[in-house]
Amino acid sequence: MCPIPLYDMIRNSKDPGWIRFKMVNYAKKYGVKPAARIFATTPKTVRKWLSRWVPGTLQGLSDQSRAPKNCPHRIPEGLEKEIIALKRRLPAWGAKRLKRDFELPCSEKAIQRVYRQNGLTKKRRRKHKTKNDLRAIKAAWPLFSQIDADTKDLFDIPEYWIQMRRYNLPRVQYTAREVVSGLKFIAYAQERSLSFANLFAQRIIGHLQQNGVDLSQTIWQTDNGSEFIGSWQARDKSAFTRTIESIPGQKHKQIPPGAHTYQSDLETVHSLIESEFYEIESFSSREDFLNKAASYQLFFNVVRKNGSKGDRTPLEIIKEREPAIDPKIVLLPPVFLDELLIYQLDNGGQGGYHVPSYPFFT
Repeated sequence: MCPIPLYDMIRNSKDPGWIRFKMVNYAKKYGVKPAARIFATTPKTVRKWLSRWVPGTLQGLSDQSRAPKNCPHRIPEGLEKEIIALKRRLPAWGAKRLKRDFELPCSEKAIQRVYRQNGLTKKRRRKHKTKNDLRAIKAAWPLFSQIDADTKDLFDIPEYWIQMRRYNLPRVQYTAREVVSGLKFIAYAQERSLSFANLFAQRIIGHLQQNGVDLSQTIWQTDNGSEFIGSWQARDKSAFTRTIESIPGQKHKQIPPGAHTYQSDLETVHSLIESEFYEIESFSSREDFLNKAASYQLFFNVVRKNGSKGDRTPLEIIKEREPAIDPKIVLLPPVFLDELLIYQLDNGGQGGYHVPSYPFFT
């Protein structure tokens, strides 16, 4: 007698049909019951495979589906077509929402089954895929079509905090970044202020115009901080908005509340400058701090290649896209906005956007 039951042989075999073939051949030659004894199974099992077998072949000896031939709970064809039409019109809606809002007379699982059978399930994009898609879209924008502006707290960086207290270094960084090229400008102050943000914008706008940039189609994007929009109860436009819109065609828009990913270009450079500058540099005075900040900004705009922009620097992208723009556009060093504001007040508001030279160019 076979020491291994048929069931165990089938379960461990890579080709169950061949074992069944041996069994039905044996049954044909010696009978059903002897075959059942030899293969350690029941006569009923031997007869089942004999009835399915096509002699001389392996046909009929494979496992058959055990799914019911008829499904008494299957949803009507008309309802299935309705679900398909709704899903194609509202691809972001899930089964639960579709059932609730359209009062569909079937379960969520049934709706999900219809999705799967008709290829309507949407694969969720991973974060890196979304980033790549957005980069491709932004790369196709015209140069200087959007400038993102924001502020960054510096007093929560441990490596910087001690030096900040010792030398009275700034607590807040003001940042503006052109989205297509990645060109970045920074300035500093001791606090977030509408006056400082307005002065920062004036300075950048004057510098860009002086170097041949057309701002008639430029959008300045900011969050809803008071340094950009003033009081949330204000009925009139803030000084920052009026400065932006003083250039015909230039606009100021705010991101939706809580939509931080809208400012991802700025969040990226804020993270980079923290790890590449504030965490590793040491300073001996306010002047030394400003000189090193100027060096880092120049490095970022002229030397540091950006992997998300084809391993090119902001200056290389500007030269490629708009050769008429003066390369000196990168030469706008950081300033202390507190001191710049006092300078302008002492000079009766005159003096333009006051562009000092880079320390190492004087």
